[in-house]
Amino acid sequence: MDIHARWYSEPAAAYHDWQYRHAVGANRRLFSDRSMLQHCSMFDRFYRYLVEHRATITTFTQTDLMAFLDTISEQSSAPSATTRHRYVKLIDRLCRYLVDIGIRKTNPAESWATWQVWPTTDPDLLYLDEEEDALLQARVLESADVVDGNTRQLRDRAITALLLGSGITASEARQSLANAVDLHPVRPHVHIPKRGARWERKVTIADFALPAIDRWKSHLGPATQDALLFPSPDNKPLSDWTLISIVKAQLEAIGFEGPEMGPRVLRNTYARRQLLEGRTDEDVSALLGLVSLRTVHRIRQTMPEMAEAKVSGG
Repeated sequence: MDIHARWYSEPAAAYHDWQYRHAVGANRRLFSDRSMLQHCSMFDRFYRYLVEHRATITTFTQTDLMAFLDTISEQSSAPSATTRHRYVKLIDRLCRYLVDIGIRKTNPAESWATWQVWPTTDPDLLYLDEEEDALLQARVLESADVVDGNTRQLRDRAITALLLGSGITASEARQSLANAVDLHPVRPHVHIPKRGARWERKVTIADFALPAIDRWKSHLGPATQDALLFPSPDNKPLSDWTLISIVKAQLEAIGFEGPEMGPRVLRNTYARRQLLEGRTDEDVSALLGLVSLRTVHRIRQTMPEMAEAKVSGG
């Protein structure tokens, strides 16, 4: 199929192909595997938004772009300057390419990309403290208020249990297959396949998370080889917005409030719990599938002994 025609008929596939074959950064080199994976995930999210709002890659306007960036703020419960800037840069790079090859006439992101400033500080690191963590663990364990036949409550508890009990990313949870979760008592785990820079790994699931996940798997019944663990009504992965809404509701139920109320809070909480239990930064980074220790180093700075050291050291 002609590459120009593909941008009209299969824009997601066209983007992935361009990203892995031709797209380059400021140094005129191809992006790393990790960056390409992130870019494709970001594009897929933007493209899903356009489809849902009856717009296309070849015709969307600056108004569409502004509305999309607003949804990012809404879904994370607070504007994330870093995330918004990354989307603007990605969409600007894409539109410049599409203008160059004649697919688009204008670049809706151009004016945004020229005045936005890259944030110089890290975003706040949000997590549940030990008491809040225990409250959410107890919530996913209990079943008294999960009414028989209430599929949504069963699913929401299982999703929250898996995220809090394994530390996998929202994307990994959305794409997990039912058969990737093994609840064998010797070592219950979730299998995460290799994606980009993240290696294949098996992550042990915490004991408190098992009952909720087991109830959900029992509800699903026998699964085919490619059946999703948490399918949408049309048997596709749940949307980012759905996953964020689920986690936000569970956090609100235990009285947690923060500028962000999504899956990342649970991932950070899982990582911090592992550190509190004595694991090394290297071990926790491996459990999270990270290629860098930076995130875990930041989480360690929230540990009680680190806070005490800062106080005593002035």
